Amino acid sequence: MEAAVRVSRDPMAPLGPLDERDFSRRTLLANERTYLAWWRTGLTTLTVALASARVVPELSGSEHQWPYTVIGVVFALLGILCIADGERRRVAVDRALRRGEFVEIDPRVTTILSGAGVFAGIALVVVIVFNP
Repeated sequence: MEAAVRVSRDPMAPLGPLDERDFSRRTLLANERTYLAWWRTGLTTLTVALASARVVPELSGSEHQWPYTVIGVVFALLGILCIADGERRRVAVDRALRRGEFVEIDPRVTTILSGAGVFAGIALVVVIVFNP
């Protein structure tokens, strides 16, 4: 069985075998890359949590360390949520792709991530400005 050959009038278009399975493979690999991006984001957020809660207060010599701890905990929870929801999303998208469907991202999760991130960022700015 011969593979279909893509014919194009565009001289820049790649020519070669066109296999419908390639689209599915690329999409599944894209899902995997997105999953790894959730992991990178989660690990980065956990690093910010550690720096906010432990490293910055130690280096600053601040008397009031509890605000940094609270902010660090918020960032840690965000990191955990990124990793956990990344896995949940990877599984949901993988299943949907195999059925030829699409699954929307849960707007509640994005709202929680965005809201908590904005809160933690503003809190960090306030602590930096008012707690030298």
